[in-house]
Amino acid sequence: MENIGLLMHGFQTALTLQNIGAALLGAVLGLVVGAMPGIGSLAGVALLLPLTYKFDPTTAIIMLGALYYSNMYGGSFSAILLNIPGDSPAVMTALDGYPMATKKKRPGQALMTANMSSFIGGTIGICILTFMGPALADLGLKFGPSEMTAVLLIAMTSISWLVGENPTKGVVITMFGILLASMGMDTLSGAPRYDFGNMYLLGGIPFTPFIIGTVGFSQVISLVMERDSDASRKEAGSGMKLSIRGSMLTGHDFKRLLGPALRSGFLGTFVGVLPGAGATTGSFMGYAMQKKFKSEEPLGTGAVEGIASCEAANNAAAAGAFAPLLALGIPGSGTGAVLLGGLMMWGLNPGPLLFTNEPDFTWGLIASLFLSNILTLIIALAVIPFLIKILSVPVKFMIPCITCVCVVGSYSSSYSMYGVLIMMLSGVVGYFLSKNSYPTAPMMLSFVLAPLLESNMRKAFIISGGSLNIFFTRPITCVLMIVFLAMVCAPIVKAILRKSKKADK
Repeated sequence: MENIGLLMHGFQTALTLQNIGAALLGAVLGLVVGAMPGIGSLAGVALLLPLTYKFDPTTAIIMLGALYYSNMYGGSFSAILLNIPGDSPAVMTALDGYPMATKKKRPGQALMTANMSSFIGGTIGICILTFMGPALADLGLKFGPSEMTAVLLIAMTSISWLVGENPTKGVVITMFGILLASMGMDTLSGAPRYDFGNMYLLGGIPFTPFIIGTVGFSQVISLVMERDSDASRKEAGSGMKLSIRGSMLTGHDFKRLLGPALRSGFLGTFVGVLPGAGATTGSFMGYAMQKKFKSEEPLGTGAVEGIASCEAANNAAAAGAFAPLLALGIPGSGTGAVLLGGLMMWGLNPGPLLFTNEPDFTWGLIASLFLSNILTLIIALAVIPFLIKILSVPVKFMIPCITCVCVVGSYSSSYSMYGVLIMMLSGVVGYFLSKNSYPTAPMMLSFVLAPLLESNMRKAFIISGGSLNIFFTRPITCVLMIVFLAMVCAPIVKAILRKSKKADK
């Protein structure tokens, strides 16, 4: 009850005209930044931070918090309509969003599913932050290198059969993603790996150009190579309903998205609290978890459940990331680190005493997240009719437009032609993988998680002196390792039982 009273006091701070305007500005900028590939929340917050020097600290953090939060909404726009994720958490959204928009001719419903799921996941994350922020931050501190290793092992185990019905292809493509992620400087020793004497490869393969190429530019190559794509594109565009009413979800669709959104909302909040995990990991893990549940349609074919699971998770993770930032002063991601710098710049010291010493600031920020969630949803729904018109553009115009977006997004993330080259090469690789029925999602997920897994695993072994005991003597790690071993053994046991049943017959 005390937290509710403090939250009401926070709403008094957040609902001033100045702070509402700041939240609205942040929401609009976040949607724009999120929809533009290659920029992302980190660059968006970093670019706008200098503009807030003269602001009141509460107003400044409300605007930046709204931008960070609404960025998770915006990333889904280009992912669904162009198959180019606006930000890294939207990578998984493209897997079902784009097929639903084009093959099933339901772009409005795809965007509506993403927006509603983002709202549900974000609301869950903010509510948990409101009532359990400091407690969650303490829980996050208990996750050291061994616990994070176990969590990431569980995630990596899920991805080999994440998309597609062929586990062998999933394992092969997962290993390929791990190999690509290991290029560059060793994260702990600084030794170069797989650089082939190339100066640029010392920095590894940049994530944003790699993802834009694998998902977006491979789509351009596919459009060029398929002769009947123009006709199919016109056919897809001819049946579009360009109104909000025509984009509304049916009761059945809402039932389909509700379960995955609720589950991913809780999972995403927990992932957001963990150090170094962030919204991208939350999105991937939410999608991987949905694979374990029943969906009306297979994931990857335009399933409502697929869009809902990852969109709810990334918004919940964005909200959850504020718990360790405010309660402990520990940023969970690059964007969190920029926000932490802003707090210190304004003379505020994040930590356990922040909730006590600066209640107006802290609870005003939390209340503003509720406000930003509602404002972003309203704006996102209002622009759906304009966004859908993108799909009505003939493919002869779409190809150069998408190519320009891919090139600009890749260059803006690396500020060199190296990023553009990586984008093009990964686009060719992504195209040939898709043509040969190899799912690209496991490659992208392993590319994201492999550096985190390697770093945490090696730190755990350094702490234990190379002993495996660290994974079984710590309570949380032990439980997670049992879950991991069960996931590894389950398919083997099922195969043995299946064979024994056939033998009995």
